[in-house]
Amino acid sequence: MNENSASHGLQQWHGTTIIGVRKGGKTVIAGDGQVSMGNTVMKPNARKVRRLGASDEAGRGKVIGGFAGATADAFTLFERLEKKLEQHRGQLMRAAVELAKDWRTDKYLRNLEALMIVADAESLLILTGNGDVLEPEASQDTMIAAIGSGGNYALAAARALTDYEQDAEVIARRAMAVAAEVCVFTNDRVTVETIG
Repeated sequence: MNENSASHGLQQWHGTTIIGVRKGGKTVIAGDGQVSMGNTVMKPNARKVRRLGASDEAGRGKVIGGFAGATADAFTLFERLEKKLEQHRGQLMRAAVELAKDWRTDKYLRNLEALMIVADAESLLILTGNGDVLEPEASQDTMIAAIGSGGNYALAAARALTDYEQDAEVIARRAMAVAAEVCVFTNDRVTVETIG
């Protein structure tokens, strides 16, 4: 891999913000809509957060997820995760561990450049191509995870808000607004999915 392709891959990897917030029995994943290539905004309204897996009684997916990184790679990983959820009867933790194993060891999957945050009613996880399945540390009844170029800004904002705000969606939306103001690779066109 030459220097230019390495830096291009790095830009794809970090060009977004996704945050997951779990508080008060409610879990929210929010993501911005900006797709950047280098310093150019290619699309302002991409949908990087979606529902996955089998539907509940209301016809909504029981798992939600968001991605940072290459779009085609992330969609491939979402499809693989949905298959793992079917194989493991909707058990997110088990499906995520199996996907992470495949992602790390499969020759094709190993080249996919994306990070994911996924959640169901019980779990909030970060998945990486290194085989990591990370569950953020919980503080009281709150758990927060963030990825992408504006992830640290959103994470810091969300942590600051948790003492004053009880609604997970409000925390996620305000944290995304902060990230959009600070990170040039993040915009204010936010997609939100909720469980709980």
